[in-house]
Amino acid sequence: MTAPQADTRAPQKPLRLWPGVVMVALQWLLWLGVHLVAPDATPYGIIGGALAGLVIFAWWMLLSRAPWSERLGVMVLIILSLFATFRVVHESIQNGAMGFMFVIYAIPVMSLGLVTGAVAGRGLSSRPRRALLVTAILLACGSLTLIRTNGVSGDAASDLRWRWTKTAEERFLAQLGSQPVVPRLAPATRGSKEPAIPPATEKPAPVRQLAAAAKAPTQPARTPAFNALAAPPAPGAPPRVADWPGFRGPRRDGAIPHVRIAADWSATPPVELWRRSVGPGWSSFAVDHDLIYTQEQRGDDEVVTCYRASSGEPVWIHRDPARFWESNAGAGPRATPTLIDGRLYTFGATGIVNALNAEDGAVVWSRSAASDAKRKVPAWGFAGSPLVVGDLVIVAASGVLVAYDRATGGPRWLGPKGGGGYSSPHLLTVDGVAQVLLLNGAGVIGVAPSDGKLLWEHKWRGDGIVQPAVTADGDILLGTGSGLGADAGMGIRRIGVAQGVRGWTADERWTSAGLKPYFNDFVVHDGHAFGFDGSILSCIDLKDGKRKWKGGRYGHGQLLLLSDQNVLLVLSEGGELALVKAAPDQFTELARFKAVEGKTWNHPVLAGDVLLVRNDQEMAAFRLSLAGR
Repeated sequence: MTAPQADTRAPQKPLRLWPGVVMVALQWLLWLGVHLVAPDATPYGIIGGALAGLVIFAWWMLLSRAPWSERLGVMVLIILSLFATFRVVHESIQNGAMGFMFVIYAIPVMSLGLVTGAVAGRGLSSRPRRALLVTAILLACGSLTLIRTNGVSGDAASDLRWRWTKTAEERFLAQLGSQPVVPRLAPATRGSKEPAIPPATEKPAPVRQLAAAAKAPTQPARTPAFNALAAPPAPGAPPRVADWPGFRGPRRDGAIPHVRIAADWSATPPVELWRRSVGPGWSSFAVDHDLIYTQEQRGDDEVVTCYRASSGEPVWIHRDPARFWESNAGAGPRATPTLIDGRLYTFGATGIVNALNAEDGAVVWSRSAASDAKRKVPAWGFAGSPLVVGDLVIVAASGVLVAYDRATGGPRWLGPKGGGGYSSPHLLTVDGVAQVLLLNGAGVIGVAPSDGKLLWEHKWRGDGIVQPAVTADGDILLGTGSGLGADAGMGIRRIGVAQGVRGWTADERWTSAGLKPYFNDFVVHDGHAFGFDGSILSCIDLKDGKRKWKGGRYGHGQLLLLSDQNVLLVLSEGGELALVKAAPDQFTELARFKAVEGKTWNHPVLAGDVLLVRNDQEMAAFRLSLAGR
């Protein structure tokens, strides 16, 4: 009888686990810890976490000592599981940029599942170990189906919630009571049966700069008297300018002259007048005496709303059956209404342009800029606020200017095609020539208001989001936005525009990384620019673009300038109000006050002594003590 031969196969070496454990700990430290310590570096932490995941997968394939069948099987299982999971995650995870972010977020989750399963199964025989690995990976995938996002912050941090919790919009709609609804009194002319936009066939009324804002009354209960369906003023008659006619004030520069407020908020804090829930949207306000106007999303309707400034009570609402939503910023309109001569001009996120009677919301005319300009709704929606120039209403349809007859809504001209963008048209005068300025994804252009003819352009690729600014001597300041695809990275550029014997020129003066506005607008004051460098305030010298100081963390907020007082009124991304000195010597915060809850990207408004703030969930009014009272 032959003796049994001994098993000469080498025993399976135990899994080498420590590299995976160390890397997954580092990965989650990068993924979550960087945002807590340095919010500006959040994108780098997210990317670092994803790269650490690739190292973990490399460890598993090359250094783990697992049998090759397990190494390959686990990687195939991860890929197939993620593909299947993406089809059933919440729509906010699937939509837009979050589709890419799903992969970025899934890598740390799957890495944790892989390492946890490997550690838990150490010492087990092959079959139980493999079952444990499969279970850990499937549970990790399943966890991704339990969440949704309320969007992202300016630092790309996602606001993750349980999938089954209600959104702020759903809660708002559930508690919303009945409000007066004004029916359309005139048929809409969207879609346009008219021919393509022709060149102007008549000379428009003279171009007029918007006048300085009138000082708001201290008693907010005054109600203006409007003429029903008020028409534009007769040629030569000055326009009746509202207290705050729209986006960033009368000159779209965020500057408020002739107003001084008490800066010691410990002694005289802002006094809350009222607070009210609103539908989502990133509009700011137009204000005239006791009426304020904004835009919201309410379910399947995009709405223009009018409220009492004194009480927050609704006055009228105009509805359009349209809804725009993307997961990063959420639902709702992105533009601010423009109010002049008793008419309200609005631009919705899907391209609807309305002229409404400011007194009761009755429709004067309505158009679709998306159809008229033949532009698709861009990734973040149409976002530029309408500009009224003489007898024209001009909107920016994803980088293309469209002009309408102010009285009838008839198309007047279509501007040159450019890169997509989200900024608002801006009226200015260069060398005595009035022109409409527009920042788009390809750079900046200046066109003639009368016919939309291109006067000049300056190429500098960017996001086309940040509103341009004008220096005291007429130069133009541009911000690139995120810097993705920009020729010179993130930053700000000063250009000089002039008309000479060879026509118009637009030349670079300097480019600076000392101030890097993303989607947050900046202000110009006393030879300096003040704005957000990421989530931190910064000041640069306009002579050379060199930074003077950087300080104060306010997230990706917005700000106003009280020019006579040398003070910045800052509304942080987290809903805090702050007063900061608009001086180049150093950063100095004077006061801080919590105003609203939640992510706040909307521009604040100061009309007289009444400050209006809102975000995508609520709005509030505060009375500020004026200096010297």
